[in-house]
Amino acid sequence: MSVNNDEPSDRKGQVPDNPAKVVAAPPRPDRIEPVPLTTLVARADARLIADPADADVTVTGTTLRAQHVLPGDLFAALPGARVHGADFADQAIAAGAAAVLTDEDGAQRPALRDTDVPVLVHSDPRGVLGSVAAWIYGEPSLRLSVLGVTGTSGKTTTAYLVEAGLRAAGLATGLIGTVETRIGDERLASAFTTPEAPDLQALLAVMVEQGVTHVPMEVSSHALALGRANGTRFAVGAFTNLSQDHLDFHRDMEEYFAAKSLLFDGRSTHEVVVVDNAWGQSLVTPQTVTVSTEPGTDASWRATDISITSTGEQSFTLHAPDGRVAEATLPLPGEFNVANATLAAAVLDTAGVSLEHIVAGLAAVEVPGRMERVYLGQDFTAVVDYAHKPAAVTQALLALRARTEGRIITVLGCGGDRDTVKRPMMGEAAVRGSDVVIVTDDNPRGEDPEAIRAAMLAGARAVPPAQAGEVREIGDRRAAIVAAVEEAEAGDVVLVAGKGHETGQEVAGVVHPFSDRDELAAAIRDRLEVTV
Repeated sequence: MSVNNDEPSDRKGQVPDNPAKVVAAPPRPDRIEPVPLTTLVARADARLIADPADADVTVTGTTLRAQHVLPGDLFAALPGARVHGADFADQAIAAGAAAVLTDEDGAQRPALRDTDVPVLVHSDPRGVLGSVAAWIYGEPSLRLSVLGVTGTSGKTTTAYLVEAGLRAAGLATGLIGTVETRIGDERLASAFTTPEAPDLQALLAVMVEQGVTHVPMEVSSHALALGRANGTRFAVGAFTNLSQDHLDFHRDMEEYFAAKSLLFDGRSTHEVVVVDNAWGQSLVTPQTVTVSTEPGTDASWRATDISITSTGEQSFTLHAPDGRVAEATLPLPGEFNVANATLAAAVLDTAGVSLEHIVAGLAAVEVPGRMERVYLGQDFTAVVDYAHKPAAVTQALLALRARTEGRIITVLGCGGDRDTVKRPMMGEAAVRGSDVVIVTDDNPRGEDPEAIRAAMLAGARAVPPAQAGEVREIGDRRAAIVAAVEEAEAGDVVLVAGKGHETGQEVAGVVHPFSDRDELAAAIRDRLEVTV
């Protein structure tokens, strides 16, 4: 993955459209049945430009990146915001591409206009690519139980909770998401929250080959809007919630929600939805499995009697359909994580996992960079969390406030070249929920870091003093983390938010190694004067 990602490109909003950009090649299955080009033309309803002698051409793979082309591939030459994939078709053909899929504009570009390689022309090659890739790789999602999770917050946590339940039941799992992609115990870097369509279908085919049966998968709004999930059949589609994010990509909240809703347009056999907000409620049909943590609801799955145990875990009563009830524990703080856990339980039950194994999985889950505690013996609590949206910051701070009588010291920044509207909102959310806020840099990228911080500070300082914590500004993120640790007293909480699991910081186009977890641990060690 890009070392900075929530959706590395997804949260941060950029669409990869340069087929020449060097990235690691995704895995492919070892065994592929060649697919006649004529079959793809007919099924995609494409126009074929080819010499009659090439009518018997077959295809054995597909990619939209020229440097990943293997002999026998269909190269998808897609239009992009800055470049057209057809401009790189000569590289793909030189590497052995058997055919090219593109649009009318691409077909007229010099690299394709005079080529002898067959060209499939479609008015929406990006939209049809997922289905084409699925056909080439044998429609692998039909041989797996793919469990898709969408929503603004909680996708990663819910996917890990689902996987934990599947593993508790002894099932062979894969995992596709923001933090990592995993085939069994083999970890791969995640390029996006949801991979590009050809990579996704190849990955699912590899999972089939390796004996995987169930795949929890995060499904981003970008993936749905851009067709990356096309061609994938979901055994279960799940919805967490919706709050402001990605408005640098979507025009407004309605368009953002419309993209999320595509997971429920018939591509999911079963649908499971949290109905604690109006967005979720609007997705409900008579067949929907509903989830709620709000009192007094008649949702299919409910959580009640939420409390914090003496060991810091959350305990709650899980109410399942048909009168089934179980006592559950969760190592993750915050009632929003109880909602994630209840959603995961509903997904698992729909997928055939027993309530006993569901509860065992919830109790054992570990989620990198999500309310992750860093403990080296210090007398204060230190937490790293991925909260990078106003609502997520508020939820994280509420969860921590419920677990401490001390102060909350928050380190937070905003990413550059992304949604600018939420920056003052992030500052406001942090200062309302914290006793001390240190505004710092996240991933400035190509923007002036001082300007990003100024927008956050404006939101923070607009809060009436009686409702706000102290605000400081330290641009250097490492120095900000050190300052927070030095400020902490016994019983306080230090929250370093925004980057979570990420292992890099992008400044002026250069990605520098940086881990909030490592930096927080180093600052604590220095304070304790302990060498670990």
